[in-house]
Amino acid sequence: MWSSDSFDALLFAASRACCSSMAYFIQIQGFCICLLLALGWALASYVRNKEIRRMKESVKRGHHFAFLCHDINELEHSNQVNLPRVSVVMPLKGFGEHNLHNWRSQITSLYGGPLEFIFVVESTEDPAYHAVSRLLKEYKDDVEAIVVVAGLSTTCSQKIHNQLVGVNKMQKDTKYVLFLDDDVSLHPGSIGALTTEMEKNPDIFIQTGYPLDLPSGSLGSYCIYEYHMPCSMGFATGGKTFFLWGGCMMMHADDFRTDRHGLVSGLRDGGYSDDMTLAAIAKANERLITSPPVAVFPHPLASDLSFGRYWNYLRKQTFVLESYTTKFNWLMNRALFSFHCYASWGFVAPYIMAGVHVAAALRLYFKGYSFGEATLPCTGLRFVGGLATCTVIELLSMWNLTRIEVQLCNLLSPEAPPLSLASYNWCLVFIAMVVDNFLYPVSAIRSHLSQSINWSGIRYHLKDGKVHKIERSKDKGPKFTDLGGKHLYGKKGGSNNYSFLLSLSRSFAQWWQPKKYDV
Repeated sequence: MWSSDSFDALLFAASRACCSSMAYFIQIQGFCICLLLALGWALASYVRNKEIRRMKESVKRGHHFAFLCHDINELEHSNQVNLPRVSVVMPLKGFGEHNLHNWRSQITSLYGGPLEFIFVVESTEDPAYHAVSRLLKEYKDDVEAIVVVAGLSTTCSQKIHNQLVGVNKMQKDTKYVLFLDDDVSLHPGSIGALTTEMEKNPDIFIQTGYPLDLPSGSLGSYCIYEYHMPCSMGFATGGKTFFLWGGCMMMHADDFRTDRHGLVSGLRDGGYSDDMTLAAIAKANERLITSPPVAVFPHPLASDLSFGRYWNYLRKQTFVLESYTTKFNWLMNRALFSFHCYASWGFVAPYIMAGVHVAAALRLYFKGYSFGEATLPCTGLRFVGGLATCTVIELLSMWNLTRIEVQLCNLLSPEAPPLSLASYNWCLVFIAMVVDNFLYPVSAIRSHLSQSINWSGIRYHLKDGKVHKIERSKDKGPKFTDLGGKHLYGKKGGSNNYSFLLSLSRSFAQWWQPKKYDV
């Protein structure tokens, strides 16, 4: 039988083992990871905050439209009439609680040039088809927009298929194409800001941005927030970056018309991830990817986002490292795979050791021993104190970046209900940091071994880094998407029944109740 003394002996032995030379190395590594993350978020905060100061100074000088452009002269009619045509392509899948709000923010852009919106769905069975069609009827006299039925993909992911079909539908005089995800809320000046940068520097191949997650309160939503935050460093450069986010990509329309660098064929012929494929093409051809400081977009997460849906999302994120276009791309993905797995468990291991030290110390305390009796190595508690200090610094840096991005989003969307940090639960953020970093290697290894993934009810199988088999079965697929809580399936040939109307009315209610978006 397992006795209390045996448990104590094992616990104290584990505590002493956590003070060995190897454990000391792991502990120092954990400190370094925490501090490097804090430094990265601090630098990202500086870039975003610099843009906030610029906007506030412009307002003081009388430029009250600083949220639209840097120079008020850009709003002159003579400049507006010369703006290039932009085609916004949005691949849709399902309909959920935040879609109407996001679509409204996209189609009500204050871009002064010719602008068209192309919503692309797989079929009329998709609830998104009926939802966006109803929305566009409200704006039929004010917005140039169409809904396109793309049909089923056969050689690539459904999202890429929808994007390419949308590109084929854009006007002949379109100069730039902007790909957007339907779960992102745009600012009034976002399209104008991206276009201005493209006009200033014709060498830009792709312009991108990044979402600011708005957790809904569940652990799953905080895990997604925590997962995205380290990546946000690479997008807060205020200029050149090596990162690319598929939720916002502005490109030259002629690059698609001429299949420059083989980007169309690279996406169409076995492409799984749009952003990973395009990033690989940009790297192979030494093309420029940039991310302006204003390209940060509110991303409200589903109010009922479960932990299971977070796990499905994490599986999709790790699976993209299994897709590749070239040998160099494969090597880069393997390097990212190895580094991320090593860093994730290197981050978690010190907290496990700290837990052992704390448990041993509490056991001694309740048994009436003093710490000076050398039963517990004193270095253990010093390590716990050091780790706690580094964790606090890391969380403060994360909080500061989130605070600044919230403030920037509020300045960029002065007409929208203000965002807030009031409901962020930082205890859950810390728990999510440990949980997410522990699960990432598990998910990555599973993705590597399986070579298949279920993405919104469609199972993709990879071979040599490309999609080679696609399986569709509504009976086997999930009912909801991972982040937006969107209904994936509707009824064929007509508008959805009660479930759709209920979801639609709920979204309208949230549109008119700003508190739903205060986070």
